[in-house]
Amino acid sequence: MAALAISLAESANVSGVLPLFQAFVAPAIFVSAAALLLLSLNTRLMGMVSRLRHYLHEKYAAIKEGRLAEAEAYGSQIDSIERRAEMIRKAFVLALNSLTGTIASCLLLGAGIYWGKAAIFAALLFIASILALLLSAVYYLREVNVALTSVREEAEDLRFMDTAYATSDQRAGRIGSEVQEHELHTG
Repeated sequence: MAALAISLAESANVSGVLPLFQAFVAPAIFVSAAALLLLSLNTRLMGMVSRLRHYLHEKYAAIKEGRLAEAEAYGSQIDSIERRAEMIRKAFVLALNSLTGTIASCLLLGAGIYWGKAAIFAALLFIASILALLLSAVYYLREVNVALTSVREEAEDLRFMDTAYATSDQRAGRIGSEVQEHELHTG
């Protein structure tokens, strides 16, 4: 009889631990998904920032050298990248909020063992976190669609396409003159 009581007590403890374990695993998987999204968003944002800095320097050089059509072309690309970067920034912030909410919901689930209302707050916070992640994905999707449109516009903008050739031709000419000057001094 005592063995039966111990067996029932152990199975009650195991059955009580199982839902708790399941409650912790779901947000943990969600944390991994949010972290991967954040990694992707961060990589995309850093690429945009690098390109934006490059275009800002090129625009400044074009203005300084009086190439106004080139500066205008860079300006339109800068505006496009800034709009896209803002979408990625919003997606990034929403994904961070989602991750924070998910971690907090895990803690609240643990507190729910001792305080019943904490489990309700955990569920509400988890739902809000999922909605934040969904909005983050919507912003990311919008940015991807705009990025493709932006590339097409860049390809169709003859001012911008001409600057690429003019800039490479100018650099080639500058390098060619530097080589000739070097040969004169050393030869």
